[in-house]
Amino acid sequence: MADGQVREIVASAPGKVNLHLGVGEARTDGYHELVSVFHAVDRREVVRLLVDGDPVDGPIVESMRTTFFVDQPDEDIDGPRNLAWRAVEAVAQRAGIKLPRVRIEVDKHVFVAGGMAGGSADAAAALVAANALVAEYGEPLAPEVLHELAASLGADVPFSLMGGTALGTGRGDELVEMLSRGRLHWVFINPKIGINTGGAFSLLDDLRHGNPALLPHLDSTELSQALTSGDVARVAAALHNDLEVPALSMRPVLKRVLAVAGEAGRRAIVSGSGPTVAVLCEDAGAARFAAEHLAEQFDGYEIFVAEGPDQGTVVERVF
Repeated sequence: MADGQVREIVASAPGKVNLHLGVGEARTDGYHELVSVFHAVDRREVVRLLVDGDPVDGPIVESMRTTFFVDQPDEDIDGPRNLAWRAVEAVAQRAGIKLPRVRIEVDKHVFVAGGMAGGSADAAAALVAANALVAEYGEPLAPEVLHELAASLGADVPFSLMGGTALGTGRGDELVEMLSRGRLHWVFINPKIGINTGGAFSLLDDLRHGNPALLPHLDSTELSQALTSGDVARVAAALHNDLEVPALSMRPVLKRVLAVAGEAGRRAIVSGSGPTVAVLCEDAGAARFAAEHLAEQFDGYEIFVAEGPDQGTVVERVF
């Protein structure tokens, strides 16, 4: 590489919504047994690796900078604890070869801590971009190794790699592709009220002790049949999230958001552990109309339109 020449490797990964999230009992490792139907949407995170200099021993990440196309959180998320940073170093360490130093740039289009796996998408895009760098200096990591690294970074990262629509079991990282027909059109609304994911799971456990009717919903057969039918009304009726009950208990304002959003579209559910609410609409026009209506009703909330299923993590360009 010529002196002063900086190259870029650019990868992108999708945000997600859980069409079904069934939460089983807590496991001995602290995680819960999950049955989740993931659905990737075309609101994508973009990760760039700026590559400069000669290969070196040891850590390769010099710095990280995030540009926010959604509201910026109060805390600084750029640092060695960030999943994208950790992903790049994980690939470099597993490859076991000298690589040049990189600077990470992230374009953040998915809500921060919103239940749409934006951080997991950053990690997935960073994994794939780093593996593209490895391929220039040696043998790239095999897909199964990338999946292993993804699972070590977080339960949602493997799906961010895969994309499409998939059934996730175990922690949610054991994935099987699901068939679906047609496109699903969504509005996502973020009330910007934080919900701690671990707290939501713990509260669900507590609520179940006091209410035996809150049984785990671990059967996604109805949703699977609805997806293959291509009937939006059937899909809407089959949406389910066990974490919606604790999310509403932790943040009661979500009840009004769900009610208004449900009237604006076919069905509204809390996405993941929240606080984002996902609104399934009949088509693209209905989604745009619903987004405008919700913007009038909820001043200051973040709202965007997206559709799915979308592809998984890809290298966009190398130059």
